[in-house]
Amino acid sequence: MIPTKFEYYKVDTLEEAFQTFNELSLQGKNPMYYSGGTEIITMARANNIHMSAVIDIKGIPECCTMEMKDNKLNIGSAVTLSQISESKMFPLLDKTAARIADHTVQCKLTIGGNLCGTIIYKETSLPLMLCDSIVVIFGKNGRREVQFNQIFDKKLNLLPGEILVNLIIDERYFSLPYVHVKKTKSDKIAYPLMTVAALKKDNKIRIAFSGLYSYPFRNKEIENYINDEGINHKNIIGQIIEQVSSSILNDAEGSSEYRKFVLKNTLENTFKMLNEV
Repeated sequence: MIPTKFEYYKVDTLEEAFQTFNELSLQGKNPMYYSGGTEIITMARANNIHMSAVIDIKGIPECCTMEMKDNKLNIGSAVTLSQISESKMFPLLDKTAARIADHTVQCKLTIGGNLCGTIIYKETSLPLMLCDSIVVIFGKNGRREVQFNQIFDKKLNLLPGEILVNLIIDERYFSLPYVHVKKTKSDKIAYPLMTVAALKKDNKIRIAFSGLYSYPFRNKEIENYINDEGINHKNIIGQIIEQVSSSILNDAEGSSEYRKFVLKNTLENTFKMLNEV
């Protein structure tokens, strides 16, 4: 049970959602957009977030679509992780979504909620970082499109009241060789010690991480190490670990030293699998 009262608004259009958000904000009601609601409910029960109103965007058609159009996959922000994993449209994202939470939660948790929530892992961001994805946003000046990597820096940096509408991924990335590895403390379904997503494009490896830092990231300097043919893999892995060591998480999921150990083994396996294709 959520210990505080809040108002609930169901909207049918992006314009109505944005207008409702602004009106509630002017009334000092600290509104939040609601799609799956799993994190809002969990965090509110724990008294970690507070809101006086929620705006349900599941009735907005653009936010609920998942379709191929003009050789691009269009995923609405209110599409659930189970819909994504079961669609088999984008293998790397399918596998990533399938490893977040259990199936019951996946049926509620949306990609928009995973990207915009307060939980640090945001694992669905990893494939999007690697695939030159486009983000469609609605706000004060209407609809705009922006490269995912331009607006995602530790989190999705939306302006107040802006709505994540869609994510667009070119289908040319769907057939590329990829690796997805998620390491947890014990159970298969848990917060990650570390999640790694990588793919190979134009004979170059792209790689992104979650759980290693307090935010997901892709680092071009690390990719330069990986793709430098003049450095052997053992030295590459050593350089990567040295590069990330100062910021590695040390928490209840695992110590920083254990994460370094897991990272070393994971990188070895990732390079082996991608260099064989």
